[in-house]
Amino acid sequence: MVREKDVCWEYAEKLDGNKVKCKFCLRVLNGGISRLKHHLSRLPSKGVNPCSKVRDDVTDRVRAIISSKEDGKETSNAKKQRLVAEAKSPGNYSALKALVSVETPSPIAKVFPSITHMGPSSSNDAENAERSIALFFFENKLDFSIARSSSYQLMIEAVSKCGHGFRGPSAEILKTTWLERIKSEVSLQSRDIEKEWATTGCTIIADTWTDNKSRALINFLVSSPSRTFFHKSVDASSYFKNTKCLADLFDSVIQDLGPENVVQIIMDSTLNYTGVASHILQNYGTVFVSPCASQCLNLILEDFCKIDWVNRCILQAQTISKFIYNNASMLDLMKKSTGGQDLIRTGITKSVSNFLSLQSMLKQRSRLKHMFNSSEYSTSSYSNKPQNISCIAILEDNDFWRAVDECVAISEPFLKGLREVSGGKPAVGSIYELMTRAKESIRTYYIMDESKCKAFLDIVDGRWRNQLHSPLHAAAAFLNPSIQYNPEIKFLGAIKEDFFKVLEKLLPTSDMRRDITNQILLFTRATGMFGCNLAREARDTVSPGLWWEQFGDSAPVLQRVSIRILSQVCSTSTFERHWNTFQQIHSEKRNKIDKETLNDLVYINYNLKLARQTKMKSSEADPLQYDDIDMTSEWVEETENPSPTQWLDRFGSALDGSDLNTRQFNAAIFGSSDTIFGL
Repeated sequence: MVREKDVCWEYAEKLDGNKVKCKFCLRVLNGGISRLKHHLSRLPSKGVNPCSKVRDDVTDRVRAIISSKEDGKETSNAKKQRLVAEAKSPGNYSALKALVSVETPSPIAKVFPSITHMGPSSSNDAENAERSIALFFFENKLDFSIARSSSYQLMIEAVSKCGHGFRGPSAEILKTTWLERIKSEVSLQSRDIEKEWATTGCTIIADTWTDNKSRALINFLVSSPSRTFFHKSVDASSYFKNTKCLADLFDSVIQDLGPENVVQIIMDSTLNYTGVASHILQNYGTVFVSPCASQCLNLILEDFCKIDWVNRCILQAQTISKFIYNNASMLDLMKKSTGGQDLIRTGITKSVSNFLSLQSMLKQRSRLKHMFNSSEYSTSSYSNKPQNISCIAILEDNDFWRAVDECVAISEPFLKGLREVSGGKPAVGSIYELMTRAKESIRTYYIMDESKCKAFLDIVDGRWRNQLHSPLHAAAAFLNPSIQYNPEIKFLGAIKEDFFKVLEKLLPTSDMRRDITNQILLFTRATGMFGCNLAREARDTVSPGLWWEQFGDSAPVLQRVSIRILSQVCSTSTFERHWNTFQQIHSEKRNKIDKETLNDLVYINYNLKLARQTKMKSSEADPLQYDDIDMTSEWVEETENPSPTQWLDRFGSALDGSDLNTRQFNAAIFGSSDTIFGL
């Protein structure tokens, strides 16, 4: 049979009745070799389901065959142009009919042939382009938030400049040529940053995640004033509780970066902190091991939430938010009352979400009351629901609003501190003062209520003494000009001993410390360049590390030490992690090639995100808050007897995408087991 000479028959088995069987997925197809080609090409066409098991090289080959076949059909363009000319003649309807019949279907018509094709028109070009992009997102299960990426629009602009006929790179080209090229570009940026380490030093950040299956992944990042870089991800599941193995792992990372460059290592409490820290301190005399400041501050806020009256206040506020966010009409009415603003906030942790949402609710207090008292609400069906009575009672309860006001006042200094240390900038010189001011704000607020004052201060002091306090934080505060020269600061005497201990560690020999006492006096007394007008004016406006670089020349040894100390971060929080990606890197089901490819992809992806975050530092974006509302949080989710379709009601008019949390939507629909990057 002539048709069986087609090269694609090697990928199929011919069956009776014009049927073929795919050799990759074993699916039986009606329609012969043509439908098999579209099955193997994985192109959205002819209503054929794409093959899930075909190799990439086969897909590329079949697509090339289909493309060459389509190119051969382009000779019909001459006939088409003749028909256009004839169609322009008055009354020549037969030619016009022929012209319409040879029109190329739009992208949407290829996938959904039943949808009527809109005629060719330049005014529809933009709409057709958007439709094609939307199809690409839907078919490939892409998170809608990708459209916010800066590289998304850059890609579209670059493609538009290529003109008609441009074909995107194949899967194989992306996986090989472009992966290697982009990784090299990212690595070059990393090497440029490494040059500053000789002056500023760097901090190793160990970001850890564990699950209920005892899997333990550790991401190693390297931070310096210019930016933070992702170094590598390690699966430490088999030795997570083994101090020696963990210590050897940290040894290898320190050696990768150069012990002379490492000033500090930050690790969270999930690691065997004491054992690993002891090993590092014993083997590396000039390296400090510090706790994560953002984790400690979050634990303080978490402990605040456990206080009975605070917890009761949060639950009452959640009663109102759940009633609103689980009903589309209520949500629309709330948005109308608040000028389009959301009532709740989604923070980087549960406790942060609680206090940010209380803060938002307090700002919207009068509008909320007005909404529940409006005629529009009272005539709606929701005014007769049982939850209505509870919500109105809470809104009219002055004790509730006093509790909200207290929660906001007490939490705000700690949220401010969390913003300061979570932005990825050197903040080691600020944490001591931030904690001191936060404690003072509690004493001031509860000056007439000793019992509440003690309850909150005991929480703060317990976390500060047992987890957060570090000699490096104290030394950084002492060297920070905005603290050293501030007459209102009273704690300098208390941190002086820690400052001297840090100096002895960083300057271990008497030769290195020869003139250090005189240089300390020059600094503390603001003598010489330390006291010039420029230096005085810059104390509160320039970062401490840069201030020392500009005005510390008269104390060269102290200048070098100060720059290295004040150039460090004090938190592991840099940006939202995507642990699914890292889980897939370390999957035992992956072969060596797939793991290497995915490792490279994660290296590129993580570093591109960190680079974008660095560029956005000057923006007004809150590092503690996500753009989208978490529709599964305790501020929204109804836990008792939920309706099977209740989740759909939440979206209402928000299905335009502006209020939909795509992170949660994507996870709910596609699941955590879906493959990443198609590997």
